[in-house]
Amino acid sequence: MPAQHPPCESSLSVTLQILSIVFYTFIAFICIGLPIAVLPGYVHDQLGFSAVIAGLAIASQYLATLLSRPSAGRLVDSLGTKPAIVYGLIGIAISGVLTTLAVMLEQWPWLSLGILLVGRVFLGIAQGLIGVGTITWGIGQVGSQHTARAIGWNGIASYGAIAIGAPLGVVMIDRLGFASLGVALLLLALLALLLIRKKPSIPVISGVRLPFWSVFGLIAPYGISLTLASIGYGTLTTFITLFYIDRGWVGAAYCLSVFGVCFILARLVFTNSINRLGGYTVAIACMAIETVGLTLLWLAPGPAYALAGAGLTGFGLSLVYPALGVEAVKQVPVSSRGAGLSAYAVFFDLALAIAGPIMGAIALNMGYPWIFFSAALLSILGLILTVGLSLRKTS
Repeated sequence: MPAQHPPCESSLSVTLQILSIVFYTFIAFICIGLPIAVLPGYVHDQLGFSAVIAGLAIASQYLATLLSRPSAGRLVDSLGTKPAIVYGLIGIAISGVLTTLAVMLEQWPWLSLGILLVGRVFLGIAQGLIGVGTITWGIGQVGSQHTARAIGWNGIASYGAIAIGAPLGVVMIDRLGFASLGVALLLLALLALLLIRKKPSIPVISGVRLPFWSVFGLIAPYGISLTLASIGYGTLTTFITLFYIDRGWVGAAYCLSVFGVCFILARLVFTNSINRLGGYTVAIACMAIETVGLTLLWLAPGPAYALAGAGLTGFGLSLVYPALGVEAVKQVPVSSRGAGLSAYAVFFDLALAIAGPIMGAIALNMGYPWIFFSAALLSILGLILTVGLSLRKTS
């Protein structure tokens, strides 16, 4: 930006540029959110499969995202950010067509399920392409000094879209039937493809492209810290309802709402603190706050304490991803930025994948409160690792 512009105008201009790009993340995650609350019920009740198969229908998308991360990073670095997003949007459109087709063939449950799962795989691959593509595009558009802001707004777009999409999906199937979700995915993808056609992209950055696994090794220490902190997110969102039932409380949904509101508010208000204080400092402070929140949930004698714990956990977790991401991206060449962001995202995917089975086993053997103690302990380990990385930098 020109130096003569006032700081507030410059900041607003940067934010608007980022928003024009993370709009495509918002569209993608609306499409992810629409079926998330209703798909398991459809597979179980309409197609007649077990709860395990219903869970697989959801998990298949996340597994596809995880496995496609390396390819997504390479594609962003070699072909550019805009083509990666376009391919992702085409994947969403294909997923919409397959979802509608699966509903049309539901009288043959196994065939319908197979088509539905293929559609979920396309949606998962699209998530990986669009997520990495938009962040890389945003950083390239506004400069690496705004990396935290680009990552932060991308997260707000994704979480906000799921929060809107999930209840909207419930309303849609109640009034229009499950096939309407497939049609919605197709129309939203086509709308985004129409809007992106004339949007100027950034040029592909020339230079040496590191192999993905070399990038993965450079990112891994930061990613492991992210995983240790993010297991708290997976634990709370997966088990808070069962925790409330186990304690004989009501209002678990309010707990999730408080978590989400504090998460988004912290990103809106404090993202710029990463540039002022540094990624390590913010990550360490946020992990400490998260640990306090998880400890409150572990010891909570009543719902009010649980709400406070959920709020602190959401507040703490909100900036861990962008704060560590700023430091992680510095470890790789600019020409391999897409691969670096993909490798970093793998560790968040991993946290969500392992939180369910690990914390489920702990709940089964020790009781639900202890899952939050365990998550707090893992958060402390992530904090210690982050302190070590910070000291390594300054030594």
